[in-house]
Amino acid sequence: MLTFDKLLLLAADWDDVAISNTPNCVVFVHNQTFLVIRPMKAALDVKFYSASPLTGLTPYKSLIYSGRYANHFRISKLEDITPIMIRYIRESYELL
Repeated sequence: MLTFDKLLLLAADWDDVAISNTPNCVVFVHNQTFLVIRPMKAALDVKFYSASPLTGLTPYKSLIYSGRYANHFRISKLEDITPIMIRYIRESYELL
């Protein structure tokens, strides 16, 4: 899936990122987990964290977890990965 490949290449280029897989998802870690990609039948469930509610993006689901927002997005095509989303994923990397 090209969407997964784009997210993988994006995060793998950042310093000190460990990538591991579980039976249900792929986890990206920099000190703590900052990005989780869970494959679904027709889309990817992408979760990343933020210190405050997101502006410019509407998450599928957003929960407060340990004082941070866990934002879930359903991505089904390459165009769903916008520059704003990439910026927020980078902020999640820097936050954790």
